[in-house]
Amino acid sequence: MKRLIIDCDPGNGIAGANTDDGLALALALASKSLSLELITTVTGNTPSAVGAQVAKDLLQRLGRNIPVVQGALQALREDPAPWRARLDNVADEKLGELWRGVRQPQRIPADGHDAAGVMGQLICDNPGEFTLVAIGPLTNVALALQRYPEMAESVAEIVIMGGVFALDDYIKDTNFGLDPEAAHQVLHSGAAITLVPMDATTQTLMTQQDLTRLTANDHPLPQFVRETLRPWIDYSIRTRHLPGCWIHDALVVAWLLNQRVADGVDYHVDIELRPGATRGKSWRYRTPLRLDIGVPPQTGALVHVIQTVNNALLLEMIEKAFNQL
Repeated sequence: MKRLIIDCDPGNGIAGANTDDGLALALALASKSLSLELITTVTGNTPSAVGAQVAKDLLQRLGRNIPVVQGALQALREDPAPWRARLDNVADEKLGELWRGVRQPQRIPADGHDAAGVMGQLICDNPGEFTLVAIGPLTNVALALQRYPEMAESVAEIVIMGGVFALDDYIKDTNFGLDPEAAHQVLHSGAAITLVPMDATTQTLMTQQDLTRLTANDHPLPQFVRETLRPWIDYSIRTRHLPGCWIHDALVVAWLLNQRVADGVDYHVDIELRPGATRGKSWRYRTPLRLDIGVPPQTGALVHVIQTVNNALLLEMIEKAFNQL
């Protein structure tokens, strides 16, 4: 049984907000080999208070009692205004109609507001026991590491969804771009890290037909997934011109369940912090460099980077988990 903390920014039921965090939570909750013991929320895809409402609402539907602790309201240094202007207003009136009839999360109080403190304390009190799944901006994780430096050695592993290296239509991704300083601190913390970048997660795909098949069980958990992902898939089809939607964060949890779902390679990874168009951009390299002029030794943190994905197996794993509820 793998003990988990999931730090996330879910938006299920919120018009225009990505739903992959909610799918990741659902997969973790449905999987008998995972013990999800703490959910923390960070401002990213949604404000941390909204993410906490989504998580609390899901747990209430299921009758599950797992602490949900709200976290950082904004990045360590990055100006939040341009990000919130984009992320909180992505669905105009016409696209917002896709969410007509979808139940919004109930306003249920979070179980506290100090995500970094609760996360850090739990990990340090149980060295080697917890895997931290970080699928939003890394602000909470960076703050926890600042307050509990021993957390880097105490955590079994940190598995991160973030970064983008070689996609033609992205310079940066939301999770790293929204808080580059936090990403830099976590990558260089010395913790055992697996990184699941957009280069891998954009190899995932869930169609409406897949969603119908995967959520055939009338249990409240797959029905939550069906209700909240259906409008998002339609939104993705219209705005991203895909036949379905990417399920970025679900890949992270699936990889913890079965590493055959994705292959990876060790890289030196870092992130650009200087102002300009490339601020927040992640980059990687393998040693020895063929040209190392101007590159100091030990530049970048050595992390395991997921590269290729078996999407058919990913969907099969989600279906199996939901069908055994």
